Amino acid sequence: MSDIATTTDAKLMAGQAFVRARPIVPLPPPLTEAGAIGWVRKNLFSSTLNVALTVVCAALIVWLVPPLVKFLLIDAVWTGTSRVDCLPRPDYPEVGACWAFVIDRINFFTYGFYPIEERWRVNVFFVLLAAGVAWMAWLDAPRRDLGVIYFFVVMPVASLILLLGWPLIGLEKVPTTSWGGVLVTVVVSAVGIVFSLPIGIVLALGRRSRMPAVRLFSVIFIEFVRGVPLITVLFMASVMLPLFVPETWSPDKLLRALVGVSLFASAYMAEVVRAGLQAIPKGQYEAAMAVGLSYWKTMGLVVLPQALKITIPNIVNTTIGLFKDTTLVFIVGIFDFLMTIEASRVDPNWATPGISTTGYAFAAIFYLIFCYGMSRYARFVEARLAAGDRR
Repeated sequence: MSDIATTTDAKLMAGQAFVRARPIVPLPPPLTEAGAIGWVRKNLFSSTLNVALTVVCAALIVWLVPPLVKFLLIDAVWTGTSRVDCLPRPDYPEVGACWAFVIDRINFFTYGFYPIEERWRVNVFFVLLAAGVAWMAWLDAPRRDLGVIYFFVVMPVASLILLLGWPLIGLEKVPTTSWGGVLVTVVVSAVGIVFSLPIGIVLALGRRSRMPAVRLFSVIFIEFVRGVPLITVLFMASVMLPLFVPETWSPDKLLRALVGVSLFASAYMAEVVRAGLQAIPKGQYEAAMAVGLSYWKTMGLVVLPQALKITIPNIVNTTIGLFKDTTLVFIVGIFDFLMTIEASRVDPNWATPGISTTGYAFAAIFYLIFCYGMSRYARFVEARLAAGDRR
């Protein structure tokens, strides 16, 4: 033992490095670099510009949030049966949002003029749609192949029978003129979203086609539709579609709007998909050709999966825009969700100064929940795909 110690001392005296047998226990990071304090310092006060922006944003929050909370929650009226309950009183001089109005009219906001005794059919449609969306959105769901069949075949047919009716099975016919509210908004946005993506993919492929006729048609359609506002497309669909079919086959007003919204959104979706196609390296096409894949197999198995993955943020952005643009269908006389609020706020039984603000606040919350949910799901899918790439 003494020989080993003598040898070690000799090596140290000779200037040789000493290697520690055990690593040093790492010290905790400084408080200013970790935890909440570290996050605040890094994200809010990392530079002079960030400090200035943080102060401005804090001032805006202090200026806007307290009055908003006071109007929507603290001074709000939650119970009542008429406008009298939402008017200022000596014992209640400041009246905020009249949520009693929303609670009283919630059925009208949801179903429109759909017959009361048949509204269970709308509820079943909402359940079917929610089940289909959950099945398709859950990436680890069992038998997603059956989910595709359910979402694109079974659910649309069942929903059509439920909502329109079929006397042969005891379901009374309900014309689309009686539909309204959230029902119309969900139907228009769902049909537009489901049909716009496949049509957009076909148009994007057509615009990149080597066949002049296909490319010319795709370019003309995309540029024409993108060059006019949605209101114009809705008017054209409402007025011109009946000219192409016999009068007895003339589509009803809601079907015309569905066609117009779908075609309008597909033009924008085509440009989104085309951007993704152009981002794919040429080597991917060449590799697919080298292994003998046909054009459609190359697109379906190699190119389109990568292109759609790249453009997920833009696809979701277009989808959110389409969901909000459904409010424009009231221009052609369709009673959507926002139109039911417009009709309800002029009801003499509820006519007070704060009714309009309450109705629009309720609409803003409704659209915010749906749009924020779609954006968060898109971020989850992006993170999931990025994790898959790293693996």
